[in-house]
Amino acid sequence: MIQRIPSADRYHAENEWLSAYWHFSFDYYRDPANISFGPLRVFNNDTIAPGGGFPLHPHREMEIVTYVIKGRLEHRDTMGNSGVIRPGEIQRMSAGTGLRHSEFNPSDTEPTEIVQLWLFPAIPQLTPSWEQKSYSSQEHQGHLLPIAVLAGSANKPAQAVEVHQDATIYTSQLAAGQSVTYTLAPTRRAYIFVIGGQISVNGQSLNKGDQARITDVSELRLAGSNNGGAAGDFLLLDLP
Repeated sequence: MIQRIPSADRYHAENEWLSAYWHFSFDYYRDPANISFGPLRVFNNDTIAPGGGFPLHPHREMEIVTYVIKGRLEHRDTMGNSGVIRPGEIQRMSAGTGLRHSEFNPSDTEPTEIVQLWLFPAIPQLTPSWEQKSYSSQEHQGHLLPIAVLAGSANKPAQAVEVHQDATIYTSQLAAGQSVTYTLAPTRRAYIFVIGGQISVNGQSLNKGDQARITDVSELRLAGSNNGGAAGDFLLLDLP
């Protein structure tokens, strides 16, 4: 089954520095029918105004992956890590037994747009850790590029961070005429979010901001739109 959820059906939260679209129950948004999708607990699409951001706050027992769509995001945590994430980079933070971190848009003029997703870890009580990797813009054009894989995986791609959950996150851009096929193993599920443009999944169109929650499907046929315009830019998660 491919459950398409249009962009307009996402929960929208806004304040003076943040415009956020929450795919699952989060903060003060509560929907008992929309808590998680397998181990995927949070999927937020945030736009942070210049100078805005999240001050120091705690996390524990969660794998937190951050993907920057545009702009820059500055990260600092109580492990002593700091860094700036840009488009073409992926960051993973394992909260484990507990830590605190902050996230800010360091620009005075440009907004920052990110996707941040949280996965339940397969192993509890991990020592907190952090890593960041990068890839070129050409690497995900026309095919699926893995940017997060299960920790300890054999032949781990150089551009991928490690998550402590049996999950793989792919980024891709498919222009008109480009397509890829992805096989889902039995008992696996997939989650797709369209960052920009339009794609089709097994013939079903997904537009910017749309998501698809996919179960009991063995093969995904993903194609760029033939209607012209920008390439279909999306994330695909392979989940247990």
